[in-house]
Amino acid sequence: MSLKGKTLFISGGSRGIGLAIALRAARDGANVTIAAKTADPHPKLPGTIYTAAEEIEKAGGKALPVLCDIREEEQVASAVARTVETFGGIDICVNNASAIQLTGTLDTDMKRFDLMHQINTRGTFLVSKLCIPHLKKAQNPHILNLAPPLDMNAKWFRNHVAYTMAKFGMSMCTLGMSAEFANDGIAVNSLWPLTAIDTAAVRNVLGGESMASMSRTPDIMADAAWAIFNRPAREATGNFYIDEEVLKAEGVTDFTPYAPGATGPLVADFFLPDEVIARSETKLAGMF
Repeated sequence: MSLKGKTLFISGGSRGIGLAIALRAARDGANVTIAAKTADPHPKLPGTIYTAAEEIEKAGGKALPVLCDIREEEQVASAVARTVETFGGIDICVNNASAIQLTGTLDTDMKRFDLMHQINTRGTFLVSKLCIPHLKKAQNPHILNLAPPLDMNAKWFRNHVAYTMAKFGMSMCTLGMSAEFANDGIAVNSLWPLTAIDTAAVRNVLGGESMASMSRTPDIMADAAWAIFNRPAREATGNFYIDEEVLKAEGVTDFTPYAPGATGPLVADFFLPDEVIARSETKLAGMF
């Protein structure tokens, strides 16, 4: 099991979960395109496409940093073309880029509504669409959307319907494309965390340091993604994977290294169906 020589195209991978997935692949000797908007340091957010590329190279991989706004079709097409020109093809597409705002209908301005739908749903569709012709030529091609299980329960919509619609749009790409491209042997799956993940979104939007201390590190998502990428594409498609369950299936029994600062139960992520919570053995302290 290795991603040596494989080429990953990752949207929004300059920090957080996207970067963690990139670094896990890089340790195998993979090639990674980081297609994201952050070229200059942000006052509140760590990392740029260039610092991410440096980390990937140091980890043992080859990196291609590309300044790319996935809302712009020409920029995505250029990023995909540069990836193929540089590395010879694309084996794995990771739709990681996402925008979030947890507001109700009356408090959601349409500019933010459009942003979430353009990045989350439309961006996932566009990046996948432009990568698929190249994935068809790969030996074990995968598309992985960082999107939740489709659970049509009103509780996921009532407090932030705009965000949920945009995020579930990514999940619907998984549902539809996994069936559409099954005969081409392209695996299309979603991956979602059981617990909150310590990212900039958690620290800056969802709860700060206290929430981060009840979260796992992005490494758990990276390790789960790595395991999925090594599965046979024709046999592992159309799934809404949960990170902990993926790793348990790979034989992992100790998850404490993924939450080094935790002193008690962890916070469950939202969008988790009741049956996922019920079958988990991890102590969870409610949801966001």
